[in-house]
Parts: sequence; C-alpha cells; structure tokens
Amino acid sequence: MHDYLIFQLYGAMASWGDIAVGEARHTALYPSKSALTGLIAAALGIKRDEEQRQSQLTQSLQFGIKVLSSGSILRDYHTSQVPRQERKRTFHTREQELQHAAKLNTILSTRDYRADAYALVAVSVTQDAPYSLQQINEALKEPKFLLYLGRKSCPLAVPLDSQLFEQTKGLQAAFDSYDRKALCCAYGEKSKADNWLPTCKPFYVWEGDAFDLMPEQSKVRHDLPISRKRWQFAQRQEHISYGGGE
Repeated sequence: MHDYLIFQLYGAMASWGDIAVGEARHTALYPSKSALTGLIAAALGIKRDEEQRQSQLTQSLQFGIKVLSSGSILRDYHTSQVPRQERKRTFHTREQELQHAAKLNTILSTRDYRADAYALVAVSVTQDAPYSLQQINEALKEPKFLLYLGRKSCPLAVPLDSQLFEQTKGLQAAFDSYDRKALCCAYGEKSKADNWLPTCKPFYVWEGDAFDLMPEQSKVRHDLPISRKRWQFAQRQEHISYGGGE
C-alpha cells in the first residue's frame, strides 16, 4: 500500500531538459526528475541557492509518470547576445550587460519544445521527508513562486489539480483513480479533450517499486539534481511500461 499525490501537467509548450551538447538543446518525451523536483521546490518556496533544502527535498521524493500525450516537436532557432567574460566585472542585470559590456558575442542555438504534451505525475515521499504529501498538496494549490513546464517561457495552461490518494494498491491504480475534471472543464467534455491532443498510446515511467506495473524496459537517466548552483546532475534508474498491468 502506498500514498500518492497526483497532479496533471499540460501546456501549449513544455521543455523537459535532456543532455545538451553544443548548440542543440533537446527535450525529453516526459518530465525529468530535476524539472519535477524544481516545480515542487518552487511551490514550497525553496530557492535555488538553498542547497541543503534542495538536497533534502530531492532525496525524499519519488516520481511516477503516466504519459497520455507526448505532444509534437516544436523547434526554435534561437539567437542571444552575451557579454565577453570579464574577470573583474560582474553584471547584475540584462540592462547592464547590454549597456556596459566591452563586447557582445552572438550565440546561435536550436531549442526543442513539446507542444500539447499532457501527463499525470504521481509523487510519493520517504518516511524522513522534510515535507508531507499534504504539505506539498497545499503548496501546489497556492505556490510561493511561479510554476512553469521546464522553462519560464512555458506556463501552465490548466491548473495542476493535485489530488491525494491514500493506501492505494499501486501506482497504476492511483493513476486510474485520478479525476481529470480540470482539463475537461477547460477544454470541453473528456472525450472531446482527448481527441484534440496529439495521439499517443499511454505509457508509464517510474522509479523504485510500482507493485502493479511490470517494467518492460529499464534505463539510466542523467537528471538527478546534485547542485542547482553549479548545475550538476547524477544518474538514476527508471522503469518503463508501455501497456500497464502484467
């Protein structure tokens, strides 16, 4: 038996960070642990530079994801100007960079987004967690900081609509019990809302034990936050089921 807090993630655009090499900034099919932990930390009011609180939160959370629509790829050709690095000078605002930098360099990159991606996220906590599921639930309903889907340019399109499920028989059972009324209220009846989302056979992703799901694939993902200040991540293992059940 497990307690879960489940909420939905939907937006016109989302970007779930993946390993970035060179000028390409790709996005994964579904949210990373770093993105989900960051979202909950923002709701609780934990700042990025609070390393100890960030670390305690990361170690206490486990996630499961039911992907109902992986969306479609949207690619942005991105240009940005950055100042040449000067050891003796620090710019505190973008205005200072543009006005006082000795030289501005132009960086070209491509950035990928998922358009119309929709997923349910289940959160469970360890026994020594600094925050209970009830506290996290309250924070998601009244977040301290602005919440977004991977990047600040990707706001939520519908409420998270977090729901608590106590002593459920397993992860899939908890997902099946979730009422998607918030999405339906925003975009019409449930059947109609499902029709306009990009088609995708639902699949499950989780870490740890799921009890009622059989893993068909296990893989290592490089998205476990170590330091938000230095932007460092470690590896972790996650499991995937493409059909659910046995």
